[in-house]
Amino acid sequence: MRVDLFDFHLPDDNIALRPAVPRDAARMLVVHPDGRREDKGVLDLPGLLNPGDALVFNDTRVIPAQLEGIRRRGADIETPVSLTLHMRIAPDRWMAFARPARRLKAGDRLRFGEGGNVCQLGVLEASVVARGEAGEVELAFDLAGPALDEAILAVGHIPLPPYIASKRPEDQQDRQDYQTMYAREDGAVAAPTAGLHFTDRLFAGLDAAGIERHFVTLHVGAGTFLPVKAEDTADHRMHHEIGQVTAETAAALNAVRARGGRIVSVGTTSLRLLESAARPDGMIEPWSGATDIFITPGYRFRAVDVLMTNFHLPRSTLFMLVSAFSGLETMRSAYDHAIKSGYRFYSYGDSSLLFRKDPDV
Repeated sequence: MRVDLFDFHLPDDNIALRPAVPRDAARMLVVHPDGRREDKGVLDLPGLLNPGDALVFNDTRVIPAQLEGIRRRGADIETPVSLTLHMRIAPDRWMAFARPARRLKAGDRLRFGEGGNVCQLGVLEASVVARGEAGEVELAFDLAGPALDEAILAVGHIPLPPYIASKRPEDQQDRQDYQTMYAREDGAVAAPTAGLHFTDRLFAGLDAAGIERHFVTLHVGAGTFLPVKAEDTADHRMHHEIGQVTAETAAALNAVRARGGRIVSVGTTSLRLLESAARPDGMIEPWSGATDIFITPGYRFRAVDVLMTNFHLPRSTLFMLVSAFSGLETMRSAYDHAIKSGYRFYSYGDSSLLFRKDPDV
């Protein structure tokens, strides 16, 4: 499909730079399969679902994956570099996006946290193993395992989405705001932002309404921020992300469907993982590994019935996904309504609740 079909104009005033306070005070636009819309709030969620439905959350935890440092190549002058880690491939190795990537080549030495207290030498160092396409590099750090994790925590910064980072710097408040209340598995570069709205108060309301909660893990990568530069969706390459659906969770979700309940995905990351783990008949299997699933209109959903998600970038893979879920024209109309009604967009913005519209058979 043509990528320009997923374009729309978004005024800067609609971009949220901080989350709602409290988190569950955000607005929520409900979109039904026939295109009908309701303006609600996140706290209305329990009444919009049925007893026996099941919410599926992504419990990944954001790490401070933005690293600022210098390149050292022989006796050359040291050059500043900026890297965003996006996928761990070994105890001491990460794939990362580098800026400017053209300054790097295999064998270069990189140093981060000059003057910090992150190892015996006061710095975190790595070597460039290889440089790939689109600014991607493979890094081998001098530390590994938990020692590397601690060093990254000490020297790294929270990688705010570009549309926020371009308007203000990251600060200490973001380390709390840009993390779900149930985050527990370290490894994400970006937050599963639909989950940022949940609070103990909202969980209590869901429990009272008989709504189940289950958890999967997908470590969101920096590729989620990359623009679609191709003119046709067929030419866009998705980056891999690592995830897991346990046997216990798969069995529980299959039981929900068997008794007539609905699977409600909290966020596009949970949805992409569940659809990767689902068989053609809709049964969800235990799953672990990397997924690069790219969902565009015409895709037939196997596992997810309802999607709770924030409002996404024009021409993004995520707006393509929600257009596949609810229909392109329905979502274009819904986003136009949201913009005119002052809904707040992107990671710290408001939410939407989408009921699946199946394509005509």
